[in-house]
Amino acid sequence: MSAARTSLTVAALTLREASRRRVLLALAALTVVLLALSGWGFSRLAAESGGTLTTGEARLTASIVLNLVMFGYSLIAALGTAFLAGPTLAGETESGIALSVLARPVRRSAFLLGKWLGLVAFGSGFVALAGLAQITVVWATVGYWPPDPVIALAQLAGQTTVLLTLAVLLSTAVSPMASGVVAVGLFCTTWVAGVVGGIGASLGNAAVERVGTVSRVLLPTDGLWRGAMHGFQDPSALVRMGGGAEAFPFLSPAPLTAAYLVWTAVWVAMVWALAAASFLRKDL
Repeated sequence: MSAARTSLTVAALTLREASRRRVLLALAALTVVLLALSGWGFSRLAAESGGTLTTGEARLTASIVLNLVMFGYSLIAALGTAFLAGPTLAGETESGIALSVLARPVRRSAFLLGKWLGLVAFGSGFVALAGLAQITVVWATVGYWPPDPVIALAQLAGQTTVLLTLAVLLSTAVSPMASGVVAVGLFCTTWVAGVVGGIGASLGNAAVERVGTVSRVLLPTDGLWRGAMHGFQDPSALVRMGGGAEAFPFLSPAPLTAAYLVWTAVWVAMVWALAAASFLRKDL
């Protein structure tokens, strides 16, 4: 069996296994709750603004609330994929399942790639479906449709891919639980650093602003999140906020540059290569 076919087979099995785990039920339950709460909140916003978002203040509020809700989905996806990646790889290694598979003429790198592809498909699928459902709820309740929903959802899926790639690397070195805790902890730390950097930028403090810039380079999750926010928010929101948009955690002043997207792809490739090297040396 070729390496490519092996990877696709393992990816399909990983996707099937992930869909059977209780984490899928937890993700579905959290999504339904968030959809219900946000639907009620946006319906109240529509009632206060006369049914549609015609005023600048109402559209600004819709942009902020939508980004806030989407941050909830990004956090759910981060928690789900990070804590799913550890048991999927490290759990099979500790239980001996991986050893029985790798005892055959199967490359470890192909096995790892298949696991990674399955997790990427699972995480990206959740982000796309849940995000599209949320956008539909917003459109149905207040008549607001984001300017670039496809790009924004793709960047949210990229954020999930970045985090699960980090979790896969960690799962080759530490226990499944520890890998999930560390990955989610770094995700939250990077987001806080991004908020601090935005405050520094609004105050003209280059040193504080650099905190956010460096954190987004070291772990691109917050950078991708800010790019997604820009795709969800109404363009007039930045005009109404003025120079204070950078300091506000649920508004993004600019879309992502092509250079940053390229760096994100390089980052994922480098971290995956480290994970493969660690898995090759791992004693099964």
